Amino acid sequence: MRLADLLRRKELITFIALSLVSLFADMTYEGARSVLGAYLEVLEATAVVAGVVSVGDLLGYLMRGVGGFIAGLKRSSRVYWALVFGGYTINLVAVPLLAFAGRWGEALCLVLLERVGKGLRAPARDVILSEVTEGIGRGKGFGIHELMDQVGAVSGPLLVTWSLFSSGGEYRAAFLLLAIPALLALCLLCVAYVNYPSIRAVHALRRGRSSNNLDRSFWFFTIGTAMLSTGYVHWALAAYRVEASALAPSHIIALLYTIAMLVDAAVALPAGMLYDRYGPATLVAAPVLAGTASVLILTGGYSEVVLASMIWGVVMGLYETNMRAAVADLSSPTNRAYAYGVYGVVFGVSWTLGNVFLAKIMTSFPCLLLPYIVIVESIAACMLVLTVTTWHRRS
Repeated sequence: MRLADLLRRKELITFIALSLVSLFADMTYEGARSVLGAYLEVLEATAVVAGVVSVGDLLGYLMRGVGGFIAGLKRSSRVYWALVFGGYTINLVAVPLLAFAGRWGEALCLVLLERVGKGLRAPARDVILSEVTEGIGRGKGFGIHELMDQVGAVSGPLLVTWSLFSSGGEYRAAFLLLAIPALLALCLLCVAYVNYPSIRAVHALRRGRSSNNLDRSFWFFTIGTAMLSTGYVHWALAAYRVEASALAPSHIIALLYTIAMLVDAAVALPAGMLYDRYGPATLVAAPVLAGTASVLILTGGYSEVVLASMIWGVVMGLYETNMRAAVADLSSPTNRAYAYGVYGVVFGVSWTLGNVFLAKIMTSFPCLLLPYIVIVESIAACMLVLTVTTWHRRS
């Protein structure tokens, strides 16, 4: 077997292993998150404490900046993989440990720690994915990866549901059961490392081409996605509005979220294949979709909310597939980890602050909701058009 064929084979094995890692990892923590609020109530936490859990998502996005900065600063494949292994270990071990939480404070700390681990490993992991998917196409690769993500995101809650049903509602048994997919994920991560221990971006750094300077096309893209996220409703706010307006009972809200996740999974691979052909141009329609979903969810009736949940899933599919692929194309190997970190922080902070604005406008100034969403998503679309016009595909 020729050396080039051997390298391609190892990259393919690494990609498959990392995709399965994501499947089992999502099964672990999405399974836990599906019943987390109820578990905190069992531990006698207040509603305010349950609300603090959402801070973990923002913390996770901020940790992407930390992970990206460390990976970009250190010129070592070992550091990249240490971030990936460390992040996944924290992320996954925290879930079964919930079974041993005797107080709500301990459970809350584990939940926040799980988000820290998820954020810390994301930039380095995405750099590795961007390299091992070059042979099949980055868009297609990230699309398959997101599909595996969503398989885990759906099967995890189903596994927890089965566990609770068979154990008579014993939450601790469910969390302990989630240790199995967590262990499988860590074993598969070892397979990925053995097959791809040396990261090409690190070699480029060692040749003296290190720079944290990012092209203007990347900044247009980042500003565009930041504006998109400020007008894109978070599911927590969507569920709150549906419940507060008595549009549907709680189990229907959960079903709508499941539908959104299934749509996310369905569009991931086709969207990625389109990205390989058209590049960031496939994202120009995302602000229109995001704005439409937000308006329908926050102002519409039951039928509109059902439709909006599907559109919401499409936007999530684009975010997890094409936007992640675009970060790789809009940055060089030497600053790719830094780019993923910057992008993660900006998107996460914008989404959090944007939903604070949406919630305030929805409750206090409902007449301004449509103009606000139209303005921010129009700016987002303009920034993404500028991204396309200034972008040059990197080899």
